[in-house]
Amino acid sequence: MKREIIITADGSSTIHIPEWDEQYHSKHGAIQEAYHVFIMHGLYHFISSEGVSESYKTVSEVSILEIGFGTGLNTFITLLETEKLKSNIDYTGVEGYPVLADEINALNYTQTLNAGNRAKLFKAIHNVSWEEKHQICDGFTLIKRKQFFSEIDDTEAYNIIYFDAFGARVQPELWTESVFKIMYKALKTKGILVTYSAKGSVRRAMQAAGFTVERLPGPPGKREMLRACKEA
Repeated sequence: MKREIIITADGSSTIHIPEWDEQYHSKHGAIQEAYHVFIMHGLYHFISSEGVSESYKTVSEVSILEIGFGTGLNTFITLLETEKLKSNIDYTGVEGYPVLADEINALNYTQTLNAGNRAKLFKAIHNVSWEEKHQICDGFTLIKRKQFFSEIDDTEAYNIIYFDAFGARVQPELWTESVFKIMYKALKTKGILVTYSAKGSVRRAMQAAGFTVERLPGPPGKREMLRACKEA
């Protein structure tokens, strides 16, 4: 399918698939969506729920699984936030169809995030080999796995799941009870899953898989999003 780089409402870029009329990130703001959904309501919510004060000082290890590694935006922003934390982030990104190198080179994330001094780290995220764990910088390790989401077989391995698959409108098979059962199994007790989606069918599939689910205010352009917790 044809793919093209577009600029979203906050000035950050993403990849658009015209045949699906679908983007890798929200056209209302790729970076804004990433911070709102995955960082604020995912990473920082988890750390706060672990009893950490506003200075976010004491959770020593956080393991994250990203469903849809894609452009690496969520990974890169999480890496940048690691510098503010007293936590070591162990990050796993799963992707069935890796983004091409020329597409990565056309993205403007380091500029838009005013992180030009971290450009080497963004390149490292994409240039390191797949299927092996790499130390990208102090406090941040990454393993990229090329596999389909249905093939994930981790058990109680992660504190947080960033569920950033293409939307249910174009890939409904990624938002089913069977997929969320895989996610439930992969999470540790009290682990959370966050996603930009707020569809009723998605919420019901999560609940059927065993999650406790809450609706939260969404990022720009979306009224709501979902956060699911594995209570036990």
